[in-house]
Amino acid sequence: MIQWQYFPKSDAAPPIAADVIAAFESATSSIDSSRHTLGSNSVLAAITPQLQAAGFMVETGKKAADKISVPVLFGLNGQLEKSFDADAYHADSGLVLEVEAGRAVANNQFLKDLFQACMMHNVYYLAIAVRNDYRGSSDFDAVLRFFDTMYASNRLSLPLKGILVIGY
Repeated sequence: MIQWQYFPKSDAAPPIAADVIAAFESATSSIDSSRHTLGSNSVLAAITPQLQAAGFMVETGKKAADKISVPVLFGLNGQLEKSFDADAYHADSGLVLEVEAGRAVANNQFLKDLFQACMMHNVYYLAIAVRNDYRGSSDFDAVLRFFDTMYASNRLSLPLKGILVIGY
């Protein structure tokens, strides 16, 4: 079962979010974490055709040519100085997608994803996909609690317009 929540809760999700959600829903029978223990690369591979059809650039391997590098810093004469890799990127909408598996909450990977998305040039939205079930716990619920707290406290302002959390 695919679940999702958009933050801030006071805003509607942007139209591109529907394409991301639809990609996960189309693959739910093969990626559902209550029945499968796939790694993040396998989950990403299952949704790649739908993401590409929606205009996303998607990481296809571990070689430099297969990665999706999103600029962070520009140096002398406008040369790219620093970039971060993303699992998928939709340049027209400025949405970055990160697909996580087992270490999403255990190793705080979702926080690294948040930090990196905040640094990326022309990125306005972050989508983070996490497991609904990881060793008997719900990473999806844990990530939602974090973002609920962050947005409710109003003590941290992000350069992002919104965050989409998807549970698979």
